[in-house]
Amino acid sequence: MRARAAGKIGRLRTLLHVSDLHFGRVNHSLVEPLVAIAHAIAPDLVVISGDFTQRARRSEYRAARAFLGRMPRPQLVVPGNHDIPLWDVIRRFASPLGRYRHYISGELMPSYEDELIAVLGINTARSLTREYGRINQQQVEQAQQFFAAVKADLVKVVVTHHPFDLPAGSRSRLVGRAAMAMAGLAKAGVDLLLAGHLHLHHTGLTAQRYRIEGHSALIVQAGTTISTRGRGEANSFNVVRIDRWEIDLEHYVWSPEEAQFVSDRVERFVRGAQVWNRAS
Repeated sequence: MRARAAGKIGRLRTLLHVSDLHFGRVNHSLVEPLVAIAHAIAPDLVVISGDFTQRARRSEYRAARAFLGRMPRPQLVVPGNHDIPLWDVIRRFASPLGRYRHYISGELMPSYEDELIAVLGINTARSLTREYGRINQQQVEQAQQFFAAVKADLVKVVVTHHPFDLPAGSRSRLVGRAAMAMAGLAKAGVDLLLAGHLHLHHTGLTAQRYRIEGHSALIVQAGTTISTRGRGEANSFNVVRIDRWEIDLEHYVWSPEEAQFVSDRVERFVRGAQVWNRAS
């Protein structure tokens, strides 16, 4: 189902990008400050890139659902690998995302469109891969169809849980079939890819890894926003401000001293034709 914001005409869009909430392993002292700053930012769209729960239990999903009810709308969400049951083997394979669909969203390829941006979520969580996700040819073709149907000058955004790029020194893996998917998404003119999973903040450009002639998209990785499962980084989220020719990424981190999320740094990217680069 495609969500469309009627009548939005300004030249700037603000996305609030949070990820890896892991209800069941949440630092509850971060929840109220996050909700408060989310409403203060007043985003045009809240993007949550997966792992709503720690073990896909009903109680965890209920807590995640209550949290979503307090966050700004509209929202675009995708599941993560932790949103599939781990130990309940029957449910893991018979209905891997049944609870996600019941409590969070029935859409596994949600979309949002207005006069400036077109955003598409793609489910990369799989029963067989456990930790590492996968994207398939059919999903890429559906993404191409979606973006072909929107205005050519819109900024095109893809949201997944699993990453298309890795920070330097990471021992994790890219989403399965990343090269195939990136080739197809490049043909669709995708400008920006948002993901989570690693619990590490990271920005990059697809040209550094995939080297597709005439195309370079921006990759933005979110850390874990409110969970206790940090990997040496403070809890964080991203604010992405999008213009047709410029994207500003503001990174917010949790400050225990101030008991709130604070702006850490801003990175700017500029567009030329279909190629995005860091601003000098």
